[in-house]
Amino acid sequence: MKIVTYNVNGIKARLPRLIEYLTEEAPDIVCLQELKSSDETFPQAEIRDAGYGALWHGQKGFNGVAVLAKGVDPVERQRGLAGEDDDAHSRYLEAEMNGLVVASIYLPNGNPQPSPKFDYKLRWIDRLRARAADLLAQEHPVVLAGDYNVIPNDDDVFSVRAMASDALMQPESRAGYRALLAQGWTDALRTRFPKGGVWTFWDYQAGSWQRDAGFRIDHLLLSPTAADRLVDAGVDKAHRGRERASDHAPTWVRLR
Repeated sequence: MKIVTYNVNGIKARLPRLIEYLTEEAPDIVCLQELKSSDETFPQAEIRDAGYGALWHGQKGFNGVAVLAKGVDPVERQRGLAGEDDDAHSRYLEAEMNGLVVASIYLPNGNPQPSPKFDYKLRWIDRLRARAADLLAQEHPVVLAGDYNVIPNDDDVFSVRAMASDALMQPESRAGYRALLAQGWTDALRTRFPKGGVWTFWDYQAGSWQRDAGFRIDHLLLSPTAADRLVDAGVDKAHRGRERASDHAPTWVRLR
């Protein structure tokens, strides 16, 4: 079973690339982020024509997450995170398929820092950690897949100096991510590539793609029962180089 996280950076603009990816790679489950689409304008028909059922949690022009499943309709478990009743951002969607629980996560960017946006990012990590603890207690196989907007380690970025002041690399951001892992989650891509040097994002500016000046912010975290089934993990990097592609590459884990 191939489970993918894919920040599409606007599903309407990237729909040809998404359908292309579904057709060529035929993943079993795809967690999408940054839809930038309202619920009403989500391209359900095109995705269903490609052979996928879908759940989505949209927001016009910003954020937005979805879960796609090949040949089946995902069953919704939860949308949004508890802890801030006035939080209207569409950043979390949890679904179940054939006994496997997946969550599509779009963690706040947090820039500039320090700022209220960075404070919100840190609170959101705390709220995610609370939900993650609940999921672990349920003892299901779970995959927390998404754009975490956290560069966990120095070897997860092309240049520590270039990103030193960015919210993605601040000690507080990294500490929140480490605290999540400490609950018992396995970082699938890190397990597969323990020495780092694997990117999932390349900015559109400054020739980042051409220079391979990227970093790793798209993560798939596995609960212990899911980690027991880990076969492989990787990045479908070539899809980032296609015309009008997202600035993220599809990032995946394969489970037995």
